[in-house]
Amino acid sequence: MVPMPSAEATQEYTHEEQDILLGIACNAIMHGLAHGRPAGMQLDELPASLAADRASFVTLNSTGDRLRGCIGSLEAFRPLAEDVNQNAWAAAFRDPRFPPLQEEELDDLDIHVSVLSESQALVFGSEQELLGLLRPGVDGLILQEQTARGTFLPSVWESLPEPAQFLAHLKLKAGLPADYWSASVRMWRYTTQSFGASAASIRDRQVTI
Repeated sequence: MVPMPSAEATQEYTHEEQDILLGIACNAIMHGLAHGRPAGMQLDELPASLAADRASFVTLNSTGDRLRGCIGSLEAFRPLAEDVNQNAWAAAFRDPRFPPLQEEELDDLDIHVSVLSESQALVFGSEQELLGLLRPGVDGLILQEQTARGTFLPSVWESLPEPAQFLAHLKLKAGLPADYWSASVRMWRYTTQSFGASAASIRDRQVTI
């Protein structure tokens, strides 16, 4: 994904910072397997960029790129390192779509971290106008209709490349019919910086966190 040259662009993290965040995510999962809870964090030992409040998602895939868990935050409310720590643990053990991760799955697990930009409200007068605003491969979307709410990360465009298809499935995720439309539908977009690696390779790096 090409970063957007505007205020909504996602901050770019260095390879070192990415490795630290992936190490935090992997450590949260391994600590959860051993102790049933995420690891504690020492924020004063981290780069300042990782101690700033940011929102993130952690996605876990098993062999064959099959989803094994995905949990995240849409709004920044805690330090990024802690957000990744908590979301990685929750993706492994608290995603209601899957049973808790087992230790024997760890060697076949891929860990992906997505750091979100601030969301931007979209202004539109119709569903067709909304579809014209969407940027395939770039936008993560948040849909809200009264109490119904759902989001797709930009990576979902890989499997749903057409805007109409993407929107229809987002409605379904939010608990709405695929062809639903109302003048009260609200939509926000955001971008992400995403990176990942296998749990085995992260452990081999022995990243200090």
